[in-house]
Amino acid sequence: MSLEAWDDRGVPELTARMVRASFPKGTLAMRIRDALGPVFSDEQFAQAFPARGRPAASPGALALVSVLQYAEGLSDRQAADQVRARMDWKYLLGLDLDDPGFDFTVLTDFRTRLIKHGLEEKVLDVILDRCSQHGLLRAGGRQRTDSTHVLAAVRTLNRMEFVGETLRAALEALSAAAPAWLTPLIDAGWADRYGARIDSYRFPKGEDVRRRWAERVGRDGFAVLDAIAAPGALGWLREIPAVQVLTQTWEQQYQRDGQEVRWREGKDLPPSRDRLASPYDTDARYGLKRGNGWTGYKVHLSETCDPDAPHLITHVATTDATVTDTEMTATIHQGLAGGRLSPSEHVVDAGYVTAAHIVAARDEHGINLLGPVGLDTHQGERFPQSDFRIDWQTKTVTCPQGKASASWFNQRKSSGTDLTRVRFAARDCVGCPVRARCTSAASGPWGRTLTLLPQDQQQVLQTRRQEQTTERWQQRYHTRAGVEATISQAVRHTGIRRSRYTGTVKTHLGHVFAATAVNLLRIDAWLTDTPLGPTRTSHLTLLAA
Repeated sequence: MSLEAWDDRGVPELTARMVRASFPKGTLAMRIRDALGPVFSDEQFAQAFPARGRPAASPGALALVSVLQYAEGLSDRQAADQVRARMDWKYLLGLDLDDPGFDFTVLTDFRTRLIKHGLEEKVLDVILDRCSQHGLLRAGGRQRTDSTHVLAAVRTLNRMEFVGETLRAALEALSAAAPAWLTPLIDAGWADRYGARIDSYRFPKGEDVRRRWAERVGRDGFAVLDAIAAPGALGWLREIPAVQVLTQTWEQQYQRDGQEVRWREGKDLPPSRDRLASPYDTDARYGLKRGNGWTGYKVHLSETCDPDAPHLITHVATTDATVTDTEMTATIHQGLAGGRLSPSEHVVDAGYVTAAHIVAARDEHGINLLGPVGLDTHQGERFPQSDFRIDWQTKTVTCPQGKASASWFNQRKSSGTDLTRVRFAARDCVGCPVRARCTSAASGPWGRTLTLLPQDQQQVLQTRRQEQTTERWQQRYHTRAGVEATISQAVRHTGIRRSRYTGTVKTHLGHVFAATAVNLLRIDAWLTDTPLGPTRTSHLTLLAA
């Protein structure tokens, strides 16, 4: 059976006999084939391939090889070699022992076709559907989510390196595409400045000298852009991707007043979410979390965590590095609902939780979003909001001393969040015996001020703040820590923290392959009754205990 004719007719007899004799205890590939069958079929990827023309390599086989490639941390070339060399892979793929396999470049074409036809999620969806059919996965139950950083497949650059490398990339592209046009525009000094890769160790020393170097790069870049925009210039030069990146970068990094070119500084710079970080991956952004910065992306992994079934990754989301966890909560719930895999309880850390998210998850998806909310900022020093009695019908708030609020008005933040501002009259606060524990307002017509969320959110917020201090709630929340092991496994086995490709879409496809590979590893561990690994504890911690 050749790779082009691969289907679900079973494993060739000779292949099965040789593999079982060579691996009497079995391998991951053998156990997956025996438990789930051929896993993927060509029909599942049919829309990405033409119905007519020369037969191509089996899409189902390519999907499975792509997943195995991540499960074992292989390159395209190594994965193609494994198809030819590994008997257990031939068993999983249903191939004859002498099957020649395929050229490694076919895997690149397969990924391109998946992206072009919007099938990035297909591989994970098929595995999850197979698991559902075999009783290994069901809707409801508990799930947990966390994120981790992903380094882009490009070099991390500081600002000076970035602008220099951006101009160098544009000059390289123009030198290849229109050498006759570029030659009169430059002199020998350009080759000295931009002929080699831009590295900070080559920069001149001293802040002023470096600033002048950066401004010189800015003038050179504007000279190229002005020549491209001049009347009579070749119109197609503007369509060169490197030139488009140069245009966008110079708008973000430089200001020009007549002939004077200056760095943008501080507030003149666009926000990090809009600012390019590399000329070679225009989707990557510079992110910062807990003092650690990186250029690239973030990946959010959601998994089941019920004790009576394997813990399987059910949803994968990829964003640039500037997107916060809070922004992804609704997206994750919508993705889980779209795959009919919504949990009854979703355990997450504080980064994913706001009162609005708790209410939306409950009302729109029937999910109990379990995670801590921020504490009242006044708690411990002043009377917290929970000490005030709120009457939503009469729109009044009563303080701990029995005084009623004097003002109640609604506002909307620039982010679209609805708020209510409640103020107490200064005459009620000035002579109050517990004023020091309530407000620091020194003068003016108002005393203590409260900021309230809409009624349903405010009530949920107060309830959660009380619940999360109890031992029972904290015991339920302890299960969240297990998702850290999932991220660790994905990092160790699939290298998920470093993208193999450039661009958000390609990076996300790699994350889907990685998540599917982790699922295969966990299905195999479930089939072989491999226990979950214990939490690692240092010798010093054990000694102290």
